[in-house]
Amino acid sequence: MDRWRHVLADEAGLTVLEKIGVLAIVVTLLAFVPAVRGALGDAYDATFKQVDGTTGELTAFSIAARGILIAVVAVVAFIGAGYLLLTTNLGSRLAFLITGAATFGWLTIGSLLFVIYAPRGLRPANLEGLNTFQLRIPSIALTLGSLILFVMFVLALDRYERQPEPE
Repeated sequence: MDRWRHVLADEAGLTVLEKIGVLAIVVTLLAFVPAVRGALGDAYDATFKQVDGTTGELTAFSIAARGILIAVVAVVAFIGAGYLLLTTNLGSRLAFLITGAATFGWLTIGSLLFVIYAPRGLRPANLEGLNTFQLRIPSIALTLGSLILFVMFVLALDRYERQPEPE
């Protein structure tokens, strides 16, 4: 009986994904209001276009903020789009497991390729203080971490598929 309450509670109200969608629609509609669009433009300029008064170059904070924004938008756009498509066809739990397995599988393959083939350009002997192995330590750590998470998602998928369907 508790299992059914949990299933029915999932269907009540808006899900987190639906709330994010409603928020995106509201922000899009507000962008058509000139005063709001001007305020958003000013906030963007103040954050991402800060210039050092003496050199005239972008500040370190502005460059870091741009990098963080680009990384967040890339994750939301690429991983989120796949998750959204899978959610509409498979349900949120199965879509989460498949998206996680695909993401960490891709990270494992990509970081393994970096371990094998990096660096191109400067040779490790020319880099001051770093030998060939030390240059690959971050990508080896990413490979191992993403491989562990990939295996965890695949095992969770297997467990999910073996669960008996509720009557």
